[in-house]
Amino acid sequence: MAGMTAANLRPPRRRLARVGALAGLLVTAVALLLAPATPASAHAVLVSSSPAASAVVPDGPAEVVLTFSEPVRKVAGKIRVIAPDGARADRGEPTFESTVVTVPVDPSAGRGTYLVSYRVISADSHPVSGAFTYSVGAPSTPPTDTGSDNRADPVVENGVKVAKYLGYAGLLLLVGPALVLGALWPRRLSRRGPARLAWTGLGLLVFATLAELWLQVPYTAGGGLFDVTGAGLGDVLGSTYGATHLVRLGLLAAAAFLLRPLFAGPVGRTDGVILAILGGAALFTWPLAGHPAASPAPAVSVVVDAVHLGSMAVWLGGLVMLGGFLLRRADERELGAILPIWSRWAALAVAALLLAGTVQALIEVATPTALVDTTYGRLVLAKIVLFVLVLGVAAYSRALVRRRTAAGRPTPVRRAVWAELAITAVVLAVSATLVQTPPARTAGADVAGTQVGLFTTTLSSPLYSLQVEMAPAARGNNSLHLYAYTLDNRPQPVEEWKATAALPAAGIEPIEILLLPLTDNHATGEINLPAAGEWQLRFTVRTTDIDQATVSATVSIR
Repeated sequence: MAGMTAANLRPPRRRLARVGALAGLLVTAVALLLAPATPASAHAVLVSSSPAASAVVPDGPAEVVLTFSEPVRKVAGKIRVIAPDGARADRGEPTFESTVVTVPVDPSAGRGTYLVSYRVISADSHPVSGAFTYSVGAPSTPPTDTGSDNRADPVVENGVKVAKYLGYAGLLLLVGPALVLGALWPRRLSRRGPARLAWTGLGLLVFATLAELWLQVPYTAGGGLFDVTGAGLGDVLGSTYGATHLVRLGLLAAAAFLLRPLFAGPVGRTDGVILAILGGAALFTWPLAGHPAASPAPAVSVVVDAVHLGSMAVWLGGLVMLGGFLLRRADERELGAILPIWSRWAALAVAALLLAGTVQALIEVATPTALVDTTYGRLVLAKIVLFVLVLGVAAYSRALVRRRTAAGRPTPVRRAVWAELAITAVVLAVSATLVQTPPARTAGADVAGTQVGLFTTTLSSPLYSLQVEMAPAARGNNSLHLYAYTLDNRPQPVEEWKATAALPAAGIEPIEILLLPLTDNHATGEINLPAAGEWQLRFTVRTTDIDQATVSATVSIR
């Protein structure tokens, strides 16, 4: 009677599991319908502005126009124009049209130097911030923006990386037990331990997904860990990033109903196929919310990244099951049957990892120079070195299996498995940092409108103040601009300009810089700096027939 009751209960439980899975899929479908239709694009960078950076215009513009390399989204209150007196010069809300952002500006805010600061969201969900200056009539001492801070909170930045890491860890802890329990687990062994591990993995995945949604608000808008508003959270949930995370939660909910019977005992082919489909669909939510969806070849990048992630989860999740359970609990006969199959699976997963990783690197790094000159490229190199170490340990494990010593003496294989896992734990940490780093293809770009490579300072004397600008402030040819002002910040007419550059540490005596006056208070010149070091610049400005003063500055050339 008890046996009949159990048998009769099985079909309703299966039906309940499938109904639960269907409910999770409905949540996923709703999230997909709510997802905005945005074009794929790269990590956005500012390519031009009007007025241009450091430009001097005769009259105040009625608007400042920022043009980015790809479409960007708004961060409320993070685009500001500061007048020379420190007051806000922007008027009203900026308008966003694809790659162009237009900021209304008060054209009568006065003469002098204006500061434009911005923070926007690129299509790969990462914030892009920067600042530049332009001048009306003549340059003055640049103002500072005390009312807005576009710098990212380090606690939030590190929190995002930790959440990414926990998500990866949860994925492999879920996939490994589900795969082994469904295909390789001996019937005589209890499933309780692997089931607990899998539920832990599922919990980590849900927690990491919710944490990423929460942290995305202060990460994109700037602010602390708890600077989360309803409007900010609504903006995140209404973006592609938010939609993909909601889809992931829906797929995990659907999978949870089918995982319960799998953890209790063998399941049918239909449930196994549905689980595989749900798992494959969930894998695509990672690349769709990050760099791959915004690469030059988004379709290829998304598929390759999903394959890369899935291969990682199969390989490392299987290793956890192998080292944590099978090598300790299975007998010699069972290990003799399981290990050769697992060895083939691992070889296929590693091959897929290598192929997908190579394609990813080619797309995201773009050039050999970027591989060593950018943070993204150096992280890729570190990941490659660690991966080579893992492959060496994996080859040793596979050799043990081929010699069939693992079934009789599993201890050497167990040690090799834990060595693989220890190294790959570091690989996962590098990966979590990598996905938060701007790709090398954009990090190494020469972006117009930014002040990267610009040295600027204001020097004072009893007769005048001198604003100095040098670009790109690097070895080789450099352009120099000098602006002279009276002590009450009005243009100071200059009778004669003189300038020299010296590098005493390298024995380079003062080199005269030929200066060309452009206006009565503005001169320009070109200088070739042949070596790196602390260059000493000296400027002598004669304001009348008898009045002159010399000021100096030190610029670091790398």
